[in-house]
Amino acid sequence: MNAPDPATPDVPDLPEAPRRSWARRVVARADLFILALLAAVVVASFLPVRGEAAEILRYVVVAAVAWLFFLYGVRLKTSEAVAALRDWKLHGSVLATTYLVFPVLGLAAQLLAPAVIPTELAHGVLFLTLLPSTVQSSIAFVSIARGNVAGAVVAASFSNLVGVVVTPLLVALLLGGTVGFSADSIVKIALQLLAPFVAGQLLRRWLAPWVLRHKQLTTVTDRGSVVLVVYSAFSQGVVDGIWTTVSVGSLVALIVLSAVMLTAVLWATWAGGKAAGFSREDRVVLLMCGSKKSLASGVPMATVLLPAATLGFMVLPLMIFHQIQLLVCAVVARRLGDKPDVPVTAPTP
Repeated sequence: MNAPDPATPDVPDLPEAPRRSWARRVVARADLFILALLAAVVVASFLPVRGEAAEILRYVVVAAVAWLFFLYGVRLKTSEAVAALRDWKLHGSVLATTYLVFPVLGLAAQLLAPAVIPTELAHGVLFLTLLPSTVQSSIAFVSIARGNVAGAVVAASFSNLVGVVVTPLLVALLLGGTVGFSADSIVKIALQLLAPFVAGQLLRRWLAPWVLRHKQLTTVTDRGSVVLVVYSAFSQGVVDGIWTTVSVGSLVALIVLSAVMLTAVLWATWAGGKAAGFSREDRVVLLMCGSKKSLASGVPMATVLLPAATLGFMVLPLMIFHQIQLLVCAVVARRLGDKPDVPVTAPTP
């Protein structure tokens, strides 16, 4: 997921055109993908799809999710997954943070329901903690912080590869009774996630060059698919009364909870990397790759793993956490990049 580039210099304020300078800064820092996601939520809130159109959209979403995971399979170098086995200590630490530390925090968040946040949103918080790490933003922030970029590429990619299997298993274990996980769900996962992914891997030899030559086209299509899935999920949520259930107080509580969880993981990964004897560069990898949760993978997975009636509630915490992690990690990466040889203490935004 692309993040705003914190290293982008501010456009100087020219006395004769202060408004134009301000506009340039806003456009330069805006993430069009995030704006598109927010627009999908707004449109779904006022114009949700219903009836027969909703049924047609459901089939379109199934195809879009399969396309996304097919592209993931084409893009991911098999050699990168194999390379992860060589530095098992670093990549094992990233996986442990992603699939052990985060889920523990997600389980702890369940104690806040229903007194602080609605039970449905608490389940959404747990779901987001079971997802893989981001790829693009993790690597970008590691680069800005002057960390081990090669290690970040492998760690983030391997996290997503493992997530295709581990995330559904964790959902079945921790949310199975809540979302009605069954044998049929396993078949859906195999058909909608694993089969396209494997097909992409098998065809990668022939398709990867074309995909690399047309990065812009594939980026637009896969991000467009995610926007479509978000619109479908929130349309269902609006029809089921999501905005009558989620109050402003619940949203504020969700924002605070997301910030607290992210801060805890940032501290744990930085301190844990020091305790494990990692170099500064590898500590940055653990910090940035271990603290992220993927919206691009999480939303499509939600459509396969969760009932349609709960999608809006389950995706909302992920969208909020995603925005917070981008903003906070951009600041942290910039500070680490400015002082590459310092920190023995945990970085703070």
